[in-house]
Amino acid sequence: MNSEKQYIDLYSEAREMLCSHSADVMNAVRDQAFDDFKRQGFPSKKVERYKYTDIDELFAPDYGLNLNRIEIPVDPYQAFRCDVPNLSTSLYFVVNDDFFSKALPKSQLPEGVVVGSLRDEAMRNPALIGRYYSRIAETGGDAVTALNTMLAQDGLLVYVPKGVVVDRAIQVINILRSDVDLMVNRRVLIIVEEGAEVKLLFCDHAADDRRFLATQVIEAYVGKGASLNLYCLEETHAKNVRVSNVYIEQQADSCVNHNVITLHNGTTRNRLDLTLRGEGAECSCNGCVIADKHQHVDNNTLITHEVAHCTSRELYKYVLDEEATGAFAGKVYVAHGAQKTSSQMTNQNLTATHHARMFTQPMLEIYADDVKCAHGSTVGQLNDAALFYMRQRGISESEARILLEQAFINEVIDEIQLIPLRDRLHYLVEKRFRGELNKCDGCKLCK
Repeated sequence: MNSEKQYIDLYSEAREMLCSHSADVMNAVRDQAFDDFKRQGFPSKKVERYKYTDIDELFAPDYGLNLNRIEIPVDPYQAFRCDVPNLSTSLYFVVNDDFFSKALPKSQLPEGVVVGSLRDEAMRNPALIGRYYSRIAETGGDAVTALNTMLAQDGLLVYVPKGVVVDRAIQVINILRSDVDLMVNRRVLIIVEEGAEVKLLFCDHAADDRRFLATQVIEAYVGKGASLNLYCLEETHAKNVRVSNVYIEQQADSCVNHNVITLHNGTTRNRLDLTLRGEGAECSCNGCVIADKHQHVDNNTLITHEVAHCTSRELYKYVLDEEATGAFAGKVYVAHGAQKTSSQMTNQNLTATHHARMFTQPMLEIYADDVKCAHGSTVGQLNDAALFYMRQRGISESEARILLEQAFINEVIDEIQLIPLRDRLHYLVEKRFRGELNKCDGCKLCK
């Protein structure tokens, strides 16, 4: 199967249309991305970082693309209400891969903070965007990143200038909306300058019962002493394919808290490349997955310690039921001279049936001799003794299983620093285990 040919032909025929609906800064790297994509092709499962997901198969269907940027009729407030009670957020929408400028929050952001269309801001301020766009998301090293770069026409920009603290969390709801099977290519650029702080919540939802293929590339630059809390929540449906690559670069004394939560999906492939470039930087990367039926979730992480005195922590947990498949491959790379590195990686997994499958591959690659690094991974089923103990006290077997699965996954949820979001996720996770999350409160799309 050589599914890249249709994308090569598409770009060759539609290059002028792609460029005419985008900005010069984004167009400047398009041809190089195209060349890199042609050279690499989609990775096979023989490629180490893609061994658990067949990318070529995911991209083989002939999806439609909205290259001419025809306006999609949608009222995001009617389409999906992703409200988190008691969490006051600045709410924005991205429809497919376009920033939705017709529904903006009434609350004002601090002076100098920009949340808006990446394309429009690249036209207004090409020097700023050109300094960061497509710099750490290198197209020469990943075919999906190259494909996204050559096809993306718009996206989201979050810019927080030096020393500015954004107290109110910024919530972005990504809505997939179409009357036909559709491919979207979403781009996100996050710039958090020295001493700045921001909390971001991305919520992915599918508004129609169509097949969607969504590629997403997030580039996040976190300056010296800056702080970024990034939460990514997926609640789509079984026909959705999501391939997301997140690239984060941290400077000295910066702090990143990255959380990825998959509650409902079809096929999901998340990649995280995080580089600690300045001494004293620290990161916490957490993930939780609840999957059943034939769902597939693959998380692949690479944390690179380039300098000394940095700290990284990873905690990923999966609960897989029925015939779901999960994969976690995490690698911590400690470069020469990165002494006093502290790193802890943990991956724990529950398979609730004999048909569920989990693949796990924690890795350490260390070139410094004064470090404290550890990794661990477990795959198992619910504890029979604990089930027996609970049933002896009048709890049904199904209820006991739900309670034990909740307790298992809550360790990741408890890492979330936004307390109202944490409480809301505890509620959603319980509904998910009880099979009650197929139609969420406020959703008008699943009728």
